[in-house]
Amino acid sequence: MLDRVIDAALTGTSARQAAPRFGVGLATAIVWVRRARENDERAARKQGQPRRSKLDPHRDYLLELIAQTPDLTISELVERLVAERGAMASRATLWTFLDRCGLTFKKSPLMRASRTARTS
Repeated sequence: MLDRVIDAALTGTSARQAAPRFGVGLATAIVWVRRARENDERAARKQGQPRRSKLDPHRDYLLELIAQTPDLTISELVERLVAERGAMASRATLWTFLDRCGLTFKKSPLMRASRTARTS
């Protein structure tokens, strides 16, 4: 859709005329055509605001804490964050933040006894 509106506008049709023809809002068509004329940009831009967390200012602290003590639980991390930084966060908020950092907190599975070690 974007390319058809831009192509129509660049070949002589105005953005205002191209918009209803392709079922696009006037403001959208005008912005698309302006961006194409100014810097040949034809890709749709990402929508919305970037995800932010209230824990972003404490990122380095949290990652360093986990590096020093990798067996901390989420609850322990929340307690340390409150005690040492005065930052209140729920366990879910902390988990989501760490998940976005690429870290997960999962229990290690118990190792099963080997079948060959059993005696019948």
